[in-house]
Amino acid sequence: MAKTTTSEPAKTAEAQRLDEAREQGVPWRQWGPYLSERQWGTVREDYSADGNAWDYFSHDQARSRAYHWGEDGLAGLSDDHQRLCFALALWNGKDPIIKERMFGVTNSEGNHGEDVKEYYYYLDSTPTHSYMKYLYKYPQNAYPYLDLINTNRHRTRADPEYELIDTGIFNETRYFDVFVEYAKAAPTDLLIEISVCNRGPDEAVIHVLPTLWFRNISTWWPEEPKPSLKDASNGNGTGAIAATDSSLGTYFLHCEGAAHLLFTENETNNQRLFGTPNPTPYVKDGINDYVVAGAQNAVNPNNTGTKAAAHYQLRLAAGTIGVIRLRLTHAALVEPPFGAGFTQIIETRRCEADEFYRAITPPGVGEDAANVMRQALAGMLWSKQFFFYDVDKWLEEHRADPLLAETGMARNREWFHMISEHVISMPDKWEYPWFAAWDLAFHTIALASVDIDLAKEQLDLLLVGAYQHPSGQIPAYEWNFSDVNPPVHAWATIFLYRTEQALRGNSDLEFLRRIFSKLTWNFGWWANRKDSSGNNLYEGGFLGLDNIGVFDRSALLPTGGYLEQADGTAWMAFYSQTMLEIAVELAAHDRAYEDVAANFVVHFVLIARAMNNIGEGMWDEEDGFYYDILRRPDGVTTRLKVRSMVGLLPLGAVTVIEKWQRERVSKLAEHLSARLQRMPELVGSIHASGHRGVAGRGILALVNEDRLRRILSTMLDEDEFLSPYGIRALSRYHADHPYVFSVHGQEHRVHYLPAESDTGMFGGNSNWRGPIWVPVNILLIRALLQYYLYFGDNFKIECPTGSGNSMNLFEVAREIAARLTRIFLRDQSGRRPVFGGAEKFQSDSYWRDNLLFYEYFHGDNGAGIGASHQTGWTGLVATLIEVFGHLDAKSYLETGRAAAFDLE
Repeated sequence: MAKTTTSEPAKTAEAQRLDEAREQGVPWRQWGPYLSERQWGTVREDYSADGNAWDYFSHDQARSRAYHWGEDGLAGLSDDHQRLCFALALWNGKDPIIKERMFGVTNSEGNHGEDVKEYYYYLDSTPTHSYMKYLYKYPQNAYPYLDLINTNRHRTRADPEYELIDTGIFNETRYFDVFVEYAKAAPTDLLIEISVCNRGPDEAVIHVLPTLWFRNISTWWPEEPKPSLKDASNGNGTGAIAATDSSLGTYFLHCEGAAHLLFTENETNNQRLFGTPNPTPYVKDGINDYVVAGAQNAVNPNNTGTKAAAHYQLRLAAGTIGVIRLRLTHAALVEPPFGAGFTQIIETRRCEADEFYRAITPPGVGEDAANVMRQALAGMLWSKQFFFYDVDKWLEEHRADPLLAETGMARNREWFHMISEHVISMPDKWEYPWFAAWDLAFHTIALASVDIDLAKEQLDLLLVGAYQHPSGQIPAYEWNFSDVNPPVHAWATIFLYRTEQALRGNSDLEFLRRIFSKLTWNFGWWANRKDSSGNNLYEGGFLGLDNIGVFDRSALLPTGGYLEQADGTAWMAFYSQTMLEIAVELAAHDRAYEDVAANFVVHFVLIARAMNNIGEGMWDEEDGFYYDILRRPDGVTTRLKVRSMVGLLPLGAVTVIEKWQRERVSKLAEHLSARLQRMPELVGSIHASGHRGVAGRGILALVNEDRLRRILSTMLDEDEFLSPYGIRALSRYHADHPYVFSVHGQEHRVHYLPAESDTGMFGGNSNWRGPIWVPVNILLIRALLQYYLYFGDNFKIECPTGSGNSMNLFEVAREIAARLTRIFLRDQSGRRPVFGGAEKFQSDSYWRDNLLFYEYFHGDNGAGIGASHQTGWTGLVATLIEVFGHLDAKSYLETGRAAAFDLE
């Protein structure tokens, strides 16, 4: 709960644009990378009878089938309602189709779940997208679609995934590096520069097709006027496409040089897909058929339609670069679109991006770490996507209207109230092109470093818009909104509030009140729905940790009964604390919040008492660890002794109370102190705030000092949780000692898996049985910093356990942060752990500094696993670099001021 202040960064040009957007409404964010990288295979596009989204709308169909709810593309952008879209298409003269979108294997094709099989990188972006840079590596030989599908499909879960690099397609460097840069001359004037480098040893030809199209709106909403594209070239050697829409007005895509303009309609090719007649001869894959098959009649000779491309053919000698320039603009230009000002604007925006990132990067951070930080934040900004989903209309189209007699089966029936049509920060725009509730809360922490307004807006969407259920539940994610994600949104809220106080010197109480009212609603949902027995031990089910436990926690248990979850209970304790801090802040301005604040203290104390109760709670005195409790229908209870992140999360339920906070609400503090004194039996096993720590600080913590020491001794043991690259999700102890639970003659086992999952639970592409996950590591680092504020140097512990090296808890936090950051940094031999054994990634100068931020990481060697572009919460590595680049232990302890984690 420490108060924080930091010096305001210098007003860079990009910071001024952010101010203009906030204070004057200048639409600098109207255009951005809001195009998905995969719309096919999503729930929104699934109209199947069995709910098999992957098979219903496949990658093969995507080139020919018009989408309903969104669009996808390569290195694309759109307006913030995704009406008009721009993206890149490529053809190497050998592929069976032009490359318009990313390819990957589906759940049934991959041996570890879905997986994108392309190499692309988000190299740079400013928060207003005034400058963006993207890299795609395109093979010169035929892309191995069938090889990737067949080889992966025939591998077992014990085998590694078969990646694009494994096919040999990049041997002899026979590929193109395709760089795409965007620079805004004005909010609605976008300069586009495409640079194609032939990395191969021989001359090679590439077709480059910058493509402009309208989302297919009028088919599904007939009342919408149909937009149009038409040839607007004026014969001066520069092509132009006019795009007219009833909402956007008219935009022009200017195309430098002798490009051939191709027009078709963004309409489904029914003949190819379903064997039925097409309503128009010009369909979505018309440009593909013209380029690849030479079908002259596949494009409209009248040069009109709703999809168009400028067709460039580049013949590049080995090692040479071809450059294509375009300009998408709303206003009429007073000078030629590609005059001297074009190059100057792009160079200016590049320099301004450098200036912006220099301003937020601590001066002591080295060049390599600064590059990691910048690419992580660029990935966060590139991962914004327009997400459109009117659930009521979608259910009606499925004949599954929940207010009528059931006539069909469909997901998310109980969420018919929900309408989403916003730009949202996505976990990964290919593997997870939809929001996830707890991911999004972590995203806001990282985004706060570059765009605090965007971060606040993202929390607003989930809690204040038409997302939250009337019951108070927050939607989890598209495949099942009713699943339960950890309640980390109160923490994110107070974090953003304190960050804005530090950056701008003012307090956005309206934001805090608005979010708090919705969080109170959600807190009530948790308290009433996830504590079946009313004993303050919580369930939760899925809780985002997927397959960490003995059973599928979203399904009925084979034993019957239910699980009381150590993580669910710890989350609720943490939720109580963060809600308390918000209530205290509001009570300082309005005493009506004092009773609410007192209520959250009581909630916390009751949860702590139940969880820590000797014999009946989740604490195991013999092992010195927290475990889930299985409660069977016959009343028999069993502690499921799996040493996992579930048992470490109770450490996170800790909040330091500063002296200034007590002084601001002195009557409330006195009331709470008296109330706790009347309940000594409830506070015996926890850190309650009676005793004062360093600088007169108080503390509310789920674990007392003795239990803290015992848990940390296990967590910091390199034979258990402490990896060279962070804290593992499961102890290595279970490698040789798997946990086995037998029921009805069947064994349910949990054993340590440092990398991919060996179970199909949750699709098989998510694994909490050993790898390192950044978000929960972040919460553990935050907890250690909180404890340090209270104990100072009065609490030290061996780190690693058994090493004889004694550290205070600040030093332990910094050590874990350093290990996490080490995943991405070059080591002494120049290798990055994140790349594992992929030699080209490690040693090739065209690959080794282009970073990927994976979903999770190998528990022993740090290699990236799972979704390869999950800069959502993995982007928090940027926050670690920033925070520990500024933090000094002495001043931190004395003032409680830091750039991040002690904010809440």
